[in-house]
Amino acid sequence: MQTEDDEPIRIPITDVFDLHTIPPRDVRAVVEEYLIEARRMGFRALRIIHGRGIGAQREVVRSVLSRTSFVAEFRDAPAEAGGWGATIVTLR
Repeated sequence: MQTEDDEPIRIPITDVFDLHTIPPRDVRAVVEEYLIEARRMGFRALRIIHGRGIGAQREVVRSVLSRTSFVAEFRDAPAEAGGWGATIVTLR
């Protein structure tokens, strides 16, 4: 028997991804899949919104980005786009 928690989360793929709706335990896997799909769809520049908080989500996101071969670079977003509460990503 499947529960609601077993259902895959369907997320529209755009160049901005807000992680506030993703349970913390799922962030790593969801970001990995998001990057694959965003690249498949031809995006080259992304903004991942992880929030400011204590920086835990930011570290998870950046850990995924640092070991993803097709990520060319990443950095804090400019202040008007979230500052250190979001990460700008450039894909190869």
